[in-house]
Amino acid sequence: MDDSKMVAVKVKKPGKRGRKPAKIDLKAKLERSRQSARECRARKKLRYQYLEELVSSKERAICALREELDMYKQWCLAMDQGKIPSEIKALLTGDEQKAPQSSSNKIPKNGKYGSTANKTS
Repeated sequence: MDDSKMVAVKVKKPGKRGRKPAKIDLKAKLERSRQSARECRARKKLRYQYLEELVSSKERAICALREELDMYKQWCLAMDQGKIPSEIKALLTGDEQKAPQSSSNKIPKNGKYGSTANKTS
């Protein structure tokens, strides 16, 4: 080979640049690592507790909604048989008592107008 075509190549020294850690730094680093791991486990434990509480509250809400749905299904079955459940009667009588007090152009909660609402002045 020709000497004029040789390229200079830098030779890297093994290891990292900078100052090398002392034994004391190694012990401190291990202690910091242990402390960080402890904190991480504590955060993880809190996160799991929060999620478990969230799941249990959602499960309680689901149970309450299922019970309400079952109640409405029973009401529908009773109404299909021609019976009006006492709860619905109570709701209807409560709405009828409140209807004369409200203005005549508003729609009552049950969506039906009473005899007073259909009259014209």
